[in-house]
Amino acid sequence: MNTRKRAGQGFVAGSLIGTLGGLIGLGGAEFRLPVLVGLFRLSTLEAVILNKAMSLVVVASALLFRLRAIPFEQLIQHGDVALNLLAGSLIGAWWAAGHALTMPRTRLNQVIMVLLVGLAVVMLSESWLGLHDSGAPLFEGGPTRIVVGLLAGFGIGTVAALLGVAGGELLIPTIVLIYGIDIKLAGSLSLVVSLPTMIVGFARYSGSDAFAVLKAERPLFRWMVVGSILGAGMGGLLLGLVPPEILISGLGVILLISAVKTFKHAH
Repeated sequence: MNTRKRAGQGFVAGSLIGTLGGLIGLGGAEFRLPVLVGLFRLSTLEAVILNKAMSLVVVASALLFRLRAIPFEQLIQHGDVALNLLAGSLIGAWWAAGHALTMPRTRLNQVIMVLLVGLAVVMLSESWLGLHDSGAPLFEGGPTRIVVGLLAGFGIGTVAALLGVAGGELLIPTIVLIYGIDIKLAGSLSLVVSLPTMIVGFARYSGSDAFAVLKAERPLFRWMVVGSILGAGMGGLLLGLVPPEILISGLGVILLISAVKTFKHAH
């Protein structure tokens, strides 16, 4: 596949994934990973690293876009929530990225397939059980909530590092359920947690030979990021046209099928 055609396909794929992500308030990295492996034939570790680099740009852009609706001062007021989750997620991201570098490729494929299937199940559960609805927090405060936040952050950081994703699909319901925070504010707080978490994982991957994929696939990276950002903006404009429950259910099924199909046969 020539470079121009590859870049064009990256733009189209990024636009479609970004639009779907924008419709449900996510970056879409969960869907980019199977595309990078299945369509563009990258190795699993190369796909994770490229996906993480894209996620960094998309999440930083999304955070800037959302500052109009959720001002920085409001985020500062809930800084304790972000710090609680960050304390766990940074450790989880560093630990998981280190293990991914030394893990046999077949085992890494299996782990990533299981995690993507798990994310698909989470998406379906959120749709069917209404886990995005805010209400009373599970814990009012104190040491118990801090410990639960640390554990949740560690798990989310681990998943984010292994998949190269921002982790919003896990962070948003976690913030809503544990801390009882409104869904829109939870979306912005999830980006605040995701950005440094991804930077830590990205730094950990920098020692891998697979890190060279960023230079080798520069045109694909550039056009897929542009498509993802434009698509996310388009998805935001189309917000409300499709009932979120139907959309999330459909995307959960698509992710489930693509994860199993792609990583079961990945080499």
